[in-house]
Amino acid sequence: MATSLKRLDKLPVTDQATASLREYILSGALVPGARLTEVALAEQLGIGRATVRMSLNQLAFEGIVVKIPYTGWQVAELSAKAIWEIWTLRGSLESLAASVTAARLDDIVARKITEARDNLFEACKRGAMDEVNLCDFGLHKTIVELSGHDRLREQYRLVEHQVRFYIATSNTQVALDGDDVIGQHRPLINALLAGDPEAAAQEAWLHNVNEGRRLSEWLGDDNAHFPAWTPHRLPGLERPSR
Repeated sequence: MATSLKRLDKLPVTDQATASLREYILSGALVPGARLTEVALAEQLGIGRATVRMSLNQLAFEGIVVKIPYTGWQVAELSAKAIWEIWTLRGSLESLAASVTAARLDDIVARKITEARDNLFEACKRGAMDEVNLCDFGLHKTIVELSGHDRLREQYRLVEHQVRFYIATSNTQVALDGDDVIGQHRPLINALLAGDPEAAAQEAWLHNVNEGRRLSEWLGDDNAHFPAWTPHRLPGLERPSR
C-alpha cells in the first residue's frame, strides 16, 4: 500500500501534484475524513503551498476531498446518503455498460475482459491492496470502455474518481481479503464472458447493491431511510443474431 507521496521534480508541477495526490488518496492509503495539511503536503511533494492548494481545489471538484471552513482540507467522508447515491448511480451506469458489452461480445472483447479479470485476481492473490484497488477500478472501467457507448463513457468519466474512492474504501475497510474481492466480481465476469446481456446487467447491479449495503453496515447505517430502487429491464439488449 502507498504510504508516502512521490516527490515531484519535473514540470508541469500542478498537473503532477494533482495526479500524485489523487493516486495517493485513491490507493486507500488514507481513510475517509483524514485531514490533509497544505504545509505537510508541500514538504512531501517539494512544491509550494499555492500549488498544493490548486491541486486540492481540483480534487474537491472531483469529489474526493473537501474543504472545511476554518479547519482546512480532508479526504471526503462517506455518509449513508452518499453511499446510496454512488451505488445507485454507479450501478445504473455499469449495468448498462455490462449489458451492451455482453451483447457485443467477440474474441477481442473477451480477451480484454479476461486480461482485466486476470490483473485483478493476480493482484488479490499478491495481497497488495493499492494494486487491488487500481485493478478493481480497471476492470469496471474496461467494461464501460468496451461498451462502445460514447455518451455512457462520457458520463462515467464525470464520476470515475468518486467511484475509485468508493472502491478503495470498500476494499480497504470492508473486504475480508483478496478472495472476498475475487468472489464479488466472479458472477459479473462469468455473465459477460457468457455473452448474456440480461445476466450481465443484473450482476453489475447486484455487485453495487451488495457493496453499498456492506459500506452502509460499516458506517453503522443500513440506509433504511432511503428508498429501495431497482432498475427497469433495459430494452434492446438482446444478443444480436450472427
